[in-house]
Order: sequence, then C-alpha cells, then structure tokens
Amino acid sequence: MRGTIMDYPLTLPTILEHAGRLHGDQEIVSRHPDKSIHRYTFADFYRRSRQLAEALLQAGLKPGDRVGTLCWNHAEHLEMYFGVPCAGGVLHTLNLRLHADELAYIVNHADDRFLIVDDDLLPILEGFKEKVSFERIFVVRHGNDPLPEGMEDYEDLLTAAEGTFVYPEIEETAACGMCYTSGTTGRPKGVAYSHRGVVLHTLSAAVPDVFGLSMRDCILPIVPMFHANAWGMPTTAVMTGSKIVFTGPHMDHESVLELLESENVTLTGGVPTVWLPVVDALKKEPERWKLKKGMKFVIGGSAAPEAMIRDFDNMGYQVIHAWGMTEMTPIGTTGVPKPAFDSMSKDEQFATLAKQGIPLPFVEIRIMGDDGLAPWDGNTMGELQVRGPWIADSYYNPDDPIFSWTEDGWFRTGDVVTVDKEGYVKITDRTKDLIKSGGEWISSVDVENALMGHPQIKEAAVIAMPHEKWVERPLACVVLEENAALSPDDVREFLSQKFAKWWLPDAVEFIDEVPRTSTGKFQKLALRERFSAYRSN
Repeated sequence: MRGTIMDYPLTLPTILEHAGRLHGDQEIVSRHPDKSIHRYTFADFYRRSRQLAEALLQAGLKPGDRVGTLCWNHAEHLEMYFGVPCAGGVLHTLNLRLHADELAYIVNHADDRFLIVDDDLLPILEGFKEKVSFERIFVVRHGNDPLPEGMEDYEDLLTAAEGTFVYPEIEETAACGMCYTSGTTGRPKGVAYSHRGVVLHTLSAAVPDVFGLSMRDCILPIVPMFHANAWGMPTTAVMTGSKIVFTGPHMDHESVLELLESENVTLTGGVPTVWLPVVDALKKEPERWKLKKGMKFVIGGSAAPEAMIRDFDNMGYQVIHAWGMTEMTPIGTTGVPKPAFDSMSKDEQFATLAKQGIPLPFVEIRIMGDDGLAPWDGNTMGELQVRGPWIADSYYNPDDPIFSWTEDGWFRTGDVVTVDKEGYVKITDRTKDLIKSGGEWISSVDVENALMGHPQIKEAAVIAMPHEKWVERPLACVVLEENAALSPDDVREFLSQKFAKWWLPDAVEFIDEVPRTSTGKFQKLALRERFSAYRSN
C-alpha cells in the first residue's frame, strides 16, 4: 500500500524561497578585509542569489557543472551556497589554506568549470592558475585594484541577470555541493553532497537538541565556509531566519570578540584552537567583553579539552561539543545534555560535556572491536561506523582503491570510541593515533586533554614512539604558557593524579607550538616526523 503524501523534492530552492518570503527583513553582516562592516537583508540575499543562478545559466552552466569558490566567510559566499545549486550546478568550496599543488590537483580532479574568488585571495590563485583551466573567473572585489587580465567582476556577473529566473528541474538526489578531505592520508578525496542530504542535515541541525536555532537567534560561524559546509551553519541559519554574522578574513580573537559582543551573537562555532585565545582574553579581561549570557559555543573538529568547557561554563556560556566528518555533510553527534545530566555531580557533568555527544536524528552508529560488534558500556573501545541519509556512500572518482565502507554499507570513520549506555560517544583517538603499549591501548586524546587542564600548559599533543619491549610508548609535546616553568617530572606528576602509571609519557618535549593542519587541527604527522629518531628504553 502506498502513502498519499505529496511527492515533493527536498532541494535547496525550497529553503531559499522560504527565507526570501518569510524572513526578508532579517540581517546579514559581513566584515570586509579593510575591517569595514557591510550589512544587508535576507531580501537582498534572496534577490542576489537568484541573480547569480540566472547569470550562471546565461553563462552556459549545465546541470552538474562544478563552480569552484576561493572565498572567506561573507555574504557573497552565502549567495554562492544557494545560487550555484539553485541553477543546477555544484558548489565546490576550495580550502584556501592548502598548498598550491594540492589546490591544482583538487580543481583538476573535480573538473571545475568556473571559479569565483575574493580579490585579496588572487595571490593564492596565482600560485596554481597555470596548472588548471577555468573557463571563466569571477572576482569578488572588496578593494579598488583593477582586475587582472581575463578576469571578470562578480558584481557585473550578477548585473547581467535579467530578472526572469525560473528554477530548473532538480532531482533531490543530484549533487549540490562538493568538498575535498584535507588529504592527511594520501591524496585529498572528493565528497559530493546531494540536495536531499543537505536539506535533511539542515532540518536536523536546527532542532533544539542540536543547534536549537530560531528566527530570534544570531549566528556567527567561525568554521570556514570552505571546509565541510561550515558544519551546516549557513544553510541552517537561512532556513530558520537567524541573523548571520561573518568574520571575513579576520579570525583573530580580538576581531571575533568584537563581533560576538556588538552583534549580540547567540551561537558561534569553531575548532578548539580558535577558542583557546578567546578563553584567555575573557579570563584576563572579564570586564572588557560583554557577551550575551547563555551564548552557545559549538566546538568540533577535534576534542575540546574539559578545562576549556569548564572555563566557558564558569563565565556563563554553554558549550555544545560536536563531532562529524567531511564525509558526513558533516555533523554526526552533538553534546546537548540529556535529562539525566541534571542529577549528576559537577564533575560527572563536565565529563559528559567533554564527550562528543549523542547521534543526530537519522544518524545510526555502531562500534566495531577486534571481536566484532562492541557493547555500549562506556568502556569497550572500537572503531566508530556510521550510516544515514546525509552520509556519503563513496568518494568522487577515487584514484586508489578505497576501503572506507564496509560490505554492508557502513562508513568507517577511523575514530576509535566508546559509547555509554545513554548513547554518548567519546572519541578516544584516531586509529592511526592510538598508542599500543604492551598490548594495551593508550588514548592520546585523553592524555592531551588532561595536560591542557594544567594552568601552565597552553597546548599539548601526544604521539607514539617506538619501544623495544612495549612496542610503543607515549611522548608528550607540550607548549607552556608565557613565563611558565615546568619540568618533565612536573608534567608526569600532574598526570599521575588522573591516569595509571603505564599511561604516563616516558618523555616530555617542550616546544614553541603544535603544528596544525589547514583546518586548525593538531598535525601529529609533523610531530612524528620531527621526533622520528626518538627511542624509549
């Protein structure tokens, strides 16, 4: 028997139309490279997104054509988020922090037809332009410098639209966006997002126990729009009619705090390394910054140290710990507390908030250990595997054999986790970062988070070093706070209060900074290479 529900495609034009008709007066704020503030409304955004869609069709865009963007977070990039897919194209956001050779590889592999680029990012384009072949390049101009030869003004592109735009027929299973993984293991791999997947992810992200957004909110995504759909924040804000604030290229803590305060932001999101200087500034000058009480800080990309969560809580702000991956559109879990949280002790509450949270609606999870399916007991570790309507089932034209999916259709995340009886996921490590000592696993993430709870330690990363007897032992790479003084024995003594003796690092190296990936995560590969000659006796 068939249901009688209307066959209605889940596509991005439905979100754009809803926003334009119902939230036209809402505001979108962008900070430009010169630090000036640009404001316009959802009505302006709606009109210009449709202009972009029409102009791209006039330029010859065909269904499925890829349009690359090399842009910061700003209103024009949001127009591309909707204008490109509403024309039937595929928005391909390029990570401006990647090496020129990686960008060239990604552009060629995706076969990008057009490019839209910020004028202040043209030097990055120059680094790989001769290795790629864009049919047309459009420049978003924030300054008055003349355009390079052969490039066109983004505003002129929009002006070419005649105002007769009609949405093309778009299948909900068609790709609307594309992003490449950071390439930490082998070549970057492409992930194509369907209209249906993005719409369902957007709906789920808006619910109270995820981001909990409404038209009364103001959202500032610090997570880049060129990385993993900015965690779904832009599309969710557009659907709910939330005010949106963009930082542009200014992501230093002073600039971020100024916008959080002046625009009365209620929810923001970024990786832990973004928030470390913000927390420091709020602690050092508590009277200077007047942020909205109860503001939500979504923290993802890597595990948020419990000490950071405690600091935010002490200042009256809420942390939502989130986890996801490029292959997941990207959010998979969020750490909004369940009712049982209220009866926990403070220490239990913070331990819970430090976990990555429970799965979003429609995201299924399982843990696979060495002996098969592992129980949800909060202790048994195994690889986290996921499936759901916005989770990829393959990579785009993979160059090499890919083993990221099981035979029965689950995506292998590579994250080693435990899951407790309440369904809270706790990432203990990446499969490649776990330390196996004498046949037992040591979680580098747990040790790192404990280290960053020390008042004199700014950052810490823990890696494995070879050992003749135990196979591997931990090496702690520690960045001290300014004017701090600790010895390796001091570090070990601090950790001994939290961990068994065999978990303690055999060695501690004090370094100036922890190297980071293009998305702000700790780059342990660089540390492993730096300390490759280390041996523990």
